[in-house]
Amino acid sequence: MSNLPTIALAMGDPAGISPELTAKVLADAEVLASAHIIVVGDKRVFDEGTRVAKLSPVLDVISPMATIPKQPPRPVFIDLGHCDPKNIERAKVAKSGGTFARENYLSGVALAQCGIVGAVTFTPFNKSSMRQAIPGYDDEISFTTNAIGFKGDVREFNVLDGLWNARVTSHVPLKDVAALLTPERIAKGLDLAHRAMSDAGFNPPRIAVAALNPHAGDNGNFGREEIEILEPSVAAAKARGIACDGPYPSDTVFVRARDGQFDAVLTMYHDQGQIAMKLIGFDQGVTLLGGLPFPVCTPAHGTAFEIAGQGVARVGATRNALLLAAKMAAKQPPKAATATTLEAARTIIALGAVAKAA
Repeated sequence: MSNLPTIALAMGDPAGISPELTAKVLADAEVLASAHIIVVGDKRVFDEGTRVAKLSPVLDVISPMATIPKQPPRPVFIDLGHCDPKNIERAKVAKSGGTFARENYLSGVALAQCGIVGAVTFTPFNKSSMRQAIPGYDDEISFTTNAIGFKGDVREFNVLDGLWNARVTSHVPLKDVAALLTPERIAKGLDLAHRAMSDAGFNPPRIAVAALNPHAGDNGNFGREEIEILEPSVAAAKARGIACDGPYPSDTVFVRARDGQFDAVLTMYHDQGQIAMKLIGFDQGVTLLGGLPFPVCTPAHGTAFEIAGQGVARVGATRNALLLAAKMAAKQPPKAATATTLEAARTIIALGAVAKAA
């Protein structure tokens, strides 16, 4: 019997490169050797992706009501039959694209929450399409936590060639960042980075903390956040046993990490890390949602409408997302499945989320 983990792959926005990326990653030998894969989507959209990619991955197709096989020898495709590609206009923001991605992703989350899979991956969403399908949609973190009624701390990580980027703040206006930098937030960021990276095999993860101000505040001349907040937070984390150091000027900290001095950088705001990571390798990076009961991984790039349907989309980031998800799922303790079909899993998490919200 195989000891490989089982992971879910939810198809993303059908108007972008998600269909061809799904086809390409399911034809990747290393990915197929790393995990049992349960794909969720519409087989017609997937077939259009295989046509664009000029590939024919081998998989078994089942309905949402069918029993999901344990440790399937080849990918299993759960066909929701909910999106005719004839009704999708390529490279266009549309509610239909967001609805398609939403239903696939919720299905993957349900499979993980019910113990059928150990991790969730998905090909890119288009945020504008998601907002048309989901009023008030902010990002995948709030969407996921609301779906399963999860109240814990969840953060977004970017991962590239073994280098991780964690954040204290993420999707907030830059003018609000300084006020949000508290010892409690920084402690949570360091603790969660330490746990997530330990789950991914780092022992221990070495974390650099980026400064907020130019030249790390220059001894208070350019701001006092480093002296009053960051330095005490780093010292407290070290006392808890976390291998961290800083704060380092943000214009050099990624050079240190890239050269092997650190495994991760904790940045203070979104673009402080995103710019550096995407310059290092835009089409290879992975976004990880850490802190959930299960890992969630996706390529760090978007839907790339400008090249959709051309068959030229690079699969590297999607491939890396599945490999990281498989690695992290393999390190998790086995979880007893509470459902055997997708339909049952979705019913269970819907009831659970309502109960937790009440």
